[in-house]
Amino acid sequence: MATQHDIALTDALTGIPGPLPPSGVIHVAFPHANRFTIVGNHLAQHDGLSLAAIGIGVHIQSLPAGSRVGIKALTARFAEGETTIAAALRELETHGYLHRTRTRLANGRVVTRTVFCNQPDALLRGGEAVSPVRVTVPPVRVAVPPVRVTVPPVRVAVPPMRVTVPPMRVTVPPVLTAEPAAPVPVLPPVVPAPAPVPPPAPEPTPVPEAAHPPVRVPSRIAPTQPRRPLPQPRELTPELHRTASALLADLRRHAPELVLSEGDVEELAPGAAAWLERGAHPDAIRHALTTELPQPPKYPAKIVRHRLAVLLPPPLPGPQELAPARRAPVTPFQTCEGCDRVFRSPDPGHCRDCRAQYWEAA
Repeated sequence: MATQHDIALTDALTGIPGPLPPSGVIHVAFPHANRFTIVGNHLAQHDGLSLAAIGIGVHIQSLPAGSRVGIKALTARFAEGETTIAAALRELETHGYLHRTRTRLANGRVVTRTVFCNQPDALLRGGEAVSPVRVTVPPVRVAVPPVRVTVPPVRVAVPPMRVTVPPMRVTVPPVLTAEPAAPVPVLPPVVPAPAPVPPPAPEPTPVPEAAHPPVRVPSRIAPTQPRRPLPQPRELTPELHRTASALLADLRRHAPELVLSEGDVEELAPGAAAWLERGAHPDAIRHALTTELPQPPKYPAKIVRHRLAVLLPPPLPGPQELAPARRAPVTPFQTCEGCDRVFRSPDPGHCRDCRAQYWEAA
């Protein structure tokens, strides 16, 4: 099988016009008859997109309209994780290939509408759409010369056949004249008596149907978990509130993406105060709020609120919790004064057997 494959590849390379390049890829291209998608080189060779983004863009462009291209659907289709696929979709959205908008339907449900544009540059120029190219292949006419086949006549000599038919004698019996038959009396037709009509059956009394409970169709969307409330300190003093507000306002120095408004700082100050009240250092709070941020963060206030609620450290334990556990007192070993047996007892004396002998003797 390997030899046949190498021979076929060699024949295909021989049919390529022109000299072959000394290095690099060599294309063996056959025209597609069906199931193909035209992809522009501006996407396939984009220097600003990652390989995952280019592959997902080509995959989305090959799908029919109405296909699901969300993160969950692509994760179920490919081996990459949700983080890689989400980052690739954001890259396509940044370069204008993908557009995702939130739309509210007539029933009040909010859905995400996804639009994929195969030429973002044409969309930016004012919607100059490129008409689809139609390739007309002229019909190939093959002239087949008529073939004339001359069949010589076949002569078959059939010898004459003589058939001798013996004479047949037919005897016709004499015809007898029958006497006229007596007339048959005609009886009047018998009319059957009408069958009695049964009385109409009474109509059944309609029975009211029992009210069935409404059937609940399970939703395909996973239920969202309730958002954790913002932690609150036991006592919000002015000094604690001032330190927490300054800590939140200073986040943009360490992470330029976390720009909070005055209203956001005032709302999130109790959460940061709860961290400070539990003994967390300001540097530790700053590190927890600014490390590994999503790029680009769309809602900085929501990110800070989520991390303040989810990453809240427990209160510092007191000296009673940190004190070592007291061990139970251990009864010391004693040596019996009568038989030198070792036994446990708080006071020296005799063992159990020796005490029993003394009690019997007494």
